[in-house]
Amino acid sequence: MAHTGSNSSMHRSSSRPQLDLSKAEIQGNFEEKYPTILLPNQSHDISHLALDIGGSLIKLVYFSRHQDQSTYDKRVKNVKNRLGFPPNGNRRSYPILGGRLHFVKFETSKINECLDFISSKQLHSAGGGESRYSDARTDSNAIIKATGGGAHKFADLFKERLGLSLDKEDEMSCLVAGANFLLKAIRHEAFTHMEGQKEFVQIDTNDLFPYLLVNIGSGVSMIKVDGDGKYERVSGTNVGGGTYWGLGRLLTKCESFDELLELSQKGDNSNTDMLVGDIYGGMDYSKIGLSASTIASSFGKATSEKKGLEDYRPEDISLSLLRMISYNIAQIAYLNALRFGLKRIFFGGFFIRGHAYTMDAISFAIHFWSNGAAQAMFLRHEGFLGALGAFMSYEKHGLDDLMVHQLVERFPMGAPYTGGKIHGPPLRDLNEKISWMEKFLQKVTEITAPVPMAPPGTTGLGGFEVPLSKGSTLRSDASALNVGVLHLVPTLEVFPLLADLKMYEPNTIDLSDHSELEYWFKILSEHLPDLVDKAVASEGGTDDAKRRGDAFARAFSAHLARLMEEPAAYGKLGLARLLEMREECLREFHFFDAYISIKQRENEASLAVLPDLLMELDSMDEETRLLTLIEGVLAANIFDWGSRACVDLYHKGTIIEIYRMSRNKMQRPWRVDDFDAFKQRMLGTGDKKPPPHRRALLFVDNAGADIVLGMLPLARELLRRGTEVVLVANSLPALNDVTAMELPDIVAEAAKHCDILRRAAESGGLLVDAMTNTLDSPRENSSSVPLMVVENGCGSPCIDLRQVSSELAAAAKDADLIILEGMGRALHTNLNARFQCDALKLAMVKNQRLAEKLIKGNIYDCICKYEPAN
Repeated sequence: MAHTGSNSSMHRSSSRPQLDLSKAEIQGNFEEKYPTILLPNQSHDISHLALDIGGSLIKLVYFSRHQDQSTYDKRVKNVKNRLGFPPNGNRRSYPILGGRLHFVKFETSKINECLDFISSKQLHSAGGGESRYSDARTDSNAIIKATGGGAHKFADLFKERLGLSLDKEDEMSCLVAGANFLLKAIRHEAFTHMEGQKEFVQIDTNDLFPYLLVNIGSGVSMIKVDGDGKYERVSGTNVGGGTYWGLGRLLTKCESFDELLELSQKGDNSNTDMLVGDIYGGMDYSKIGLSASTIASSFGKATSEKKGLEDYRPEDISLSLLRMISYNIAQIAYLNALRFGLKRIFFGGFFIRGHAYTMDAISFAIHFWSNGAAQAMFLRHEGFLGALGAFMSYEKHGLDDLMVHQLVERFPMGAPYTGGKIHGPPLRDLNEKISWMEKFLQKVTEITAPVPMAPPGTTGLGGFEVPLSKGSTLRSDASALNVGVLHLVPTLEVFPLLADLKMYEPNTIDLSDHSELEYWFKILSEHLPDLVDKAVASEGGTDDAKRRGDAFARAFSAHLARLMEEPAAYGKLGLARLLEMREECLREFHFFDAYISIKQRENEASLAVLPDLLMELDSMDEETRLLTLIEGVLAANIFDWGSRACVDLYHKGTIIEIYRMSRNKMQRPWRVDDFDAFKQRMLGTGDKKPPPHRRALLFVDNAGADIVLGMLPLARELLRRGTEVVLVANSLPALNDVTAMELPDIVAEAAKHCDILRRAAESGGLLVDAMTNTLDSPRENSSSVPLMVVENGCGSPCIDLRQVSSELAAAAKDADLIILEGMGRALHTNLNARFQCDALKLAMVKNQRLAEKLIKGNIYDCICKYEPAN
């Protein structure tokens, strides 16, 4: 049956209000295997529940609300106006509410647990979402979306028990809609899995279609997908997850599907399967390419041995059964892909459920039958395709409009997924999270935790089950994707000045090298006590802060232990993501700016000596001044609390003494020294003077001397030459990095002593409210070139230019010079990035290993890398 057009295959309900996805995010905390989706700007009651009721499992997606507040920054408004943004942007006039999408599963045979769960959380109530809402009330006319065969089979039961009417959506349409959304919107949704190793696959959304979607539920459907709403079921088999569970239950007496899967990891199928070597005396059949270990006949040994069922180990039976069914499904899938000339085969459905042996068996079969020409690919949210598609079928949810660059993947916060099966919503109360972390016991690489008691009146699905222990064989959950937070932020955009987006890779350090991984984990672990001290001090050193600090340390250490055991557990791992995970973990335990007091102190000390520095610079000729400015940026970049070497320096002198020492040691040539090429572009040669740049984006790094004595004087020089300057800073704090919210006050203080900065700041709208007691009102029609500040859209020491704020993307459209400063932005990320405009990368290397790896140099070497426009 071929389908064309989404309207014909999936009707839209017009009775429900629109889902507001502005600044949305998918958020799953440490106790969740599947991420939840945060919708901070949702203001209406919406359809908050969708079901996929299969023969074996019920998959449920539900929406819950929470209160949220937003603020309006006057300075941001001025910058947006300067960059051509609409006056009101995407802001709403109504009160803002937020929420999340949760993913939960139940065995269909235990459907009463699902009904109890819906009832306990008041998901069938008009108040929408959680029992904690006092206005929740039963709606006798409530209609929810449902798909799967059970939507018909159990319709009367839902009506009788909960008063819910099931609005049945086409199963295939839902599967395709869910898969298309995930593949287009989530950067690392798809991955391969061979011999226990997973590798994430980046899908080019322009080259996604056609593909084969193999959904393995109780039975198997194979769907050729040609586009949004365009698909055809081309094949299938009745031998699927239901076959495995049914035969497995009869043969092993297991009480659950997951118990049967866990049993398989301890099995040896050679005790039950007839192998090629059994037929040929232990030899390969090399003539036709069969190894001795190839299965010639599943369960074939049972025909030649006089044994009863009780003589075979349940573990061996489970593994043989798993491989038999997996190989069969994979072979049929490959033959259909071959039949239609399809390049990609995606496997989904709760038969897989992140189980390593299952994925390995399917991958092996695809590789075997295609002679290595094809690969099996799996989906992170494999079991929720139908339920997600059903949820999307409500009128104008808009999920299918999201793009990859509008999602920011972040790591689990609080604690990692520990190996147990986690159900229900995350713990929302900070004290609950801290208490849970205090019960953690870390023993070698095995992380265990006690099982919290279920709250009264619930089915216990909100708690934890005992995690699986680490054995000598691959664990059933070893390939489970422990994604924690995937933020959907529609205001994010791709940085428009990248020369080639497809070639851009933000991570310059390859953590797939285990020795490299161990080194950086050691660095992060050694820095942890100092970071905890700073975080606790930032909150006044109270007992509560100390308790939160200890919980943060336990959680972050648990993350590192989990990643040492399986580096791909949280997705594709890079140094930038490790550093981001640390910042997210701090914020999870309410440490929002661990270095705030240090930054303030260093800003004050640096601003005190800025006037003398500016006078010194103004006394120089143009060429000497430019070199001194670049030297100043490199020297000031030494102040980095993320570097152990620099932390040691702080204990040996004041900030000014260290800056002067660093300046005095500036000797060219530097390790990477393109200053002369940059000077020629800026000053020209002889009487030939090049035109100034129109607009420069300065990606700033640390607070204190770095911004005040390094980047601000450089910005001042560009302004003097007639170049608009945009200071690009973090949206959220990270270590001692300066933030976009802090910069206007710093600029205002600096402008008290400098007319160039004052006029530019007035023109750029930075002095609207920062200097009301010092300066006259800003001139509306200032003729000076503007100095502006925009946030970059991230809260990490590094920056991924595939996802930046809309303000930065707008500012970049007229920019012809980029200056990236600091290790995080110019070394850890973007050292090899190429741009459509001139680019200058400045950094002092404060890590010996980085120096050796990236520039074959030494600690405190300097980088001045200039690359003219492509």
